[in-house]
Amino acid sequence: MLDTRPRTGRSGRTAVRPTGEERSFAAEELIVSKTDLRGVITYANDVFLRVGAYSLDEVIGQPHNLIRHPDMPRAVFKLLWDTLAARQELFAYVNNLAADGANYWVLAHVTPSYGPDGAVVGYHSNRRRPSRRALDRIRPLYERLLAEERRHPHARAAVAASSELLGQVVAEQAASYEDFIWTVISQEEN
Repeated sequence: MLDTRPRTGRSGRTAVRPTGEERSFAAEELIVSKTDLRGVITYANDVFLRVGAYSLDEVIGQPHNLIRHPDMPRAVFKLLWDTLAARQELFAYVNNLAADGANYWVLAHVTPSYGPDGAVVGYHSNRRRPSRRALDRIRPLYERLLAEERRHPHARAAVAASSELLGQVVAEQAASYEDFIWTVISQEEN
């Protein structure tokens, strides 16, 4: 049996333990959120709140990593932040953690948000439900990345090692991470 007792994380918030229950949402629904430059949530739509089992008051002002599932490779988030820092968009498959411990997979499209002067003022993310076929391809990759991270006791070394492995896997299959993800996305339709 999984231990679902609350625990306190580094942020002082009560951390949620995964229950192993997987949840989904309708194919036509989009989960939408916006954050400031630090990744603090400034907007969450009703689908975000329902699927994540949160109230609006519980998420506004909180770091977006509030919904980070512990089984998500850190390398994916490093890639996300590096891509956003370069003022580019990113598509990524992400396993999120709801307030009640359930998990839910998404295909996230994250973009910088720009102010009137062209400066990045925050980030916008739309997430849709991924296909089982795509997840069948992504899960083994994420398991390999997590195994690589667990081999290293220090966080920086773990992220560096899994990022290197992610780069190697992508290079074996595509010209870039973007090409790799678009290959997986295109297979969702087939």
